[in-house]
Amino acid sequence: MGIIKSIIAWRNIKRMFQVDLFMKFPCDVQNEQLLKLLSKAEKTEYGKKYDFKSIKDYDTFKSKIPINDYETLKPSINRIRKGEQNILWPSEIKWFAKSSGTTSDKSKFIPVSKESLE
Repeated sequence: MGIIKSIIAWRNIKRMFQVDLFMKFPCDVQNEQLLKLLSKAEKTEYGKKYDFKSIKDYDTFKSKIPINDYETLKPSINRIRKGEQNILWPSEIKWFAKSSGTTSDKSKFIPVSKESLE
């Protein structure tokens, strides 16, 4: 039981450090996260289309990537639902969150990756 408490304590300390870092440097943390996500997805169909590899800061991201709503992404999501991969995200998409929304469809299907569950 002592090992389990130690693991939980370590994870809590690590998480508190992350929260503290975010509170002290929110813009830096957000920019770092954006660049990690773009790097991870640069070889996807969507990443190639919008040249994620060339994006090095938020302003470039904002100027290159259009605002998307569900209807815009729906054709890509439907392809993923049929089994195609590496379209919007590089890791395998096996699950979809089902959400009711305000679009014309009854339900929206949101792709769920292992990373998004973390």
